[in-house]
Amino acid sequence: MTMSKMDRRQFLKTAGLAVAATAGLSGWRARAAEAPAAVPKKFCDPGRKLRIACIGCGGKGSSDIDGVAGEEIVALCDVSRNPVASKARRFPNAKQYKDYRQMLNDLADQIDAVTVSTPDHTHFPAAYMAMNLGKHVYVQKPLTHTVWEARTLTELARAKGLVTIMGNQGHAGDGTRRLKEWVMAGVVGPIHEVHFWTNRPIWPQGCERPHEEQPVPPFLDWNRWLGVAPERPYHKCYQPFNWRGWWDFGTGALGDMGCHIMDAAFWALDLKCPVSVEAESGGATAESGPKWSVITYQFPARGTMPPVKVTWSDGGHKPQNLRDMPGGLPAGGQLLVGENGSIFNGSDYCEHPRIIPEAQAKAAKLPPETLPRVPGGPGGHYQEWIKACKGQGPLPGSNFDHAGPLTEMVVMGNLAVRLGKKVEWDGPNMRCTNLAEAGPLLRKNYRIF
Repeated sequence: MTMSKMDRRQFLKTAGLAVAATAGLSGWRARAAEAPAAVPKKFCDPGRKLRIACIGCGGKGSSDIDGVAGEEIVALCDVSRNPVASKARRFPNAKQYKDYRQMLNDLADQIDAVTVSTPDHTHFPAAYMAMNLGKHVYVQKPLTHTVWEARTLTELARAKGLVTIMGNQGHAGDGTRRLKEWVMAGVVGPIHEVHFWTNRPIWPQGCERPHEEQPVPPFLDWNRWLGVAPERPYHKCYQPFNWRGWWDFGTGALGDMGCHIMDAAFWALDLKCPVSVEAESGGATAESGPKWSVITYQFPARGTMPPVKVTWSDGGHKPQNLRDMPGGLPAGGQLLVGENGSIFNGSDYCEHPRIIPEAQAKAAKLPPETLPRVPGGPGGHYQEWIKACKGQGPLPGSNFDHAGPLTEMVVMGNLAVRLGKKVEWDGPNMRCTNLAEAGPLLRKNYRIF
């Protein structure tokens, strides 16, 4: 489908294509890691409801809309007619769209904030356009599809002074704060090694592109679903759920769960940028993520904390040093290995961290609570964002100063998988120092649709 000239100009100006974004942000790269946290420059009137436009209404989009339903939902946007129609029954006054660009262009003066709950490849252009218009944003995890996109949104949030949050709700939980308090207090001593694992992928990966073309369902705008991704014929293997396994649209098992499972340790250990990443994997193709992967990150010393080796495992692989754990290993979790014991958590959101072995747990002197808790825990992260937009509370814990670098770490793992080689990384300058072929995977081209 063609766009009107106004739409095309608006998209080129505000939706985050490479030339436009680079022109405004290239000078900030070298000091990105040292830049101060974003300070909101404007708040919404706390005496009225937040006016929210929602991009993505099905799947996770549906639950995100439910999470902010106490505010004023002024617009619903989805490339599929069915989820919009479903949500419109609950919000009959909301305007309906299938193109987020048109929605943001039409309603720029009528909305305060935007939720972005789309496939991964659309997070960046939708969020960038909304943020450029001065709108606070809630963006699903992973924040972006590439390293460059994550860095760009982080810097844009600082420049615009916006209230931002990524949808990794576990960051608002007590368990995440408890783990950080234990690390800060040195309960298990210095930590040199961290393990993460998940049962994902639970969708097809290691696939080749299908050769046959199928008819587009009448309720779906396939061109707009593809968005900035390269054009290809419709096939039911991509949409509505299995896009996660295709590189053009998703970020695989690591992208789906990394921003949840890695979050607490990333925060507690102040990991920031790795100096290298390498991956073993099986079944990956040029089109699709691997059937399994084991990814190893190396992080340098941070202040008084020593260097740390971080390992991610998926597709049935789990940490070898936990295979004999009583009761077996859960589907997903994390292990922080210290000199005087370990911190173990057997859930995706770090709900119940504990000290192991048992003898060490009994001997450990646990510190008092020092970090503020979020009312409602993980379920309270929507209100955490809404209140901050109204100036009624601190910035959300998973604002883009946290979520952006976390997402960079996550998608760096996919970079190593796709290159099949060890990646030496200059984080502050966002540069792979040993592999010139990394460039196109760090910052992609965008189709104008």
